[in-house]
Amino acid sequence: MSRRKEIRLTGSGGQGLILAAIILAEAATREGGYVVQTQAYGPEARGGASKAEVITDSEEILYPKVTVPDFVLAMSENSYRKYGKDYKEDGILLVDSTFVREVAENGKKVISLPITRLAREKLGKEIVSNIVALGVINGIAKVVSDESLKQAVLERAPRGTEEINIKALELGLSLAREAV
Repeated sequence: MSRRKEIRLTGSGGQGLILAAIILAEAATREGGYVVQTQAYGPEARGGASKAEVITDSEEILYPKVTVPDFVLAMSENSYRKYGKDYKEDGILLVDSTFVREVAENGKKVISLPITRLAREKLGKEIVSNIVALGVINGIAKVVSDESLKQAVLERAPRGTEEINIKALELGLSLAREAV
């Protein structure tokens, strides 16, 4: 039986969501199975709506695009409007309430957390908001083991930023425990 998970990460160009998707995909490859990671961003790149998607499955992935995601992250108002409203009936939408102020009621599960604000307040750097979000996603959706995700973060973190990135991941995981 297939254990397919489709995840869409959306935000503004420059928020690091493509890197977050790459890290999630690399963590998934550590655990076997099949993984596909894709990305798209507008011509304005920095500041424009971007999306990165990850599909994991225990069976071969025949179509490499997310069709209807199980989990969506929206870290900007523009990306929420463009990519955040289409997800499975039993799926989850996670919004960064630092930037996404109003979410349309659709009867589906929505989790709203001030991801960027908490990264700034608790870690002193907004730049790790993507890793905080990654921790929240994995803490809720259980895409990979926390240890696989931690190792993938350490492999991708620029030299000298490993400690802050691990703190960001741990913050995200703790936020997920509180949100569920």
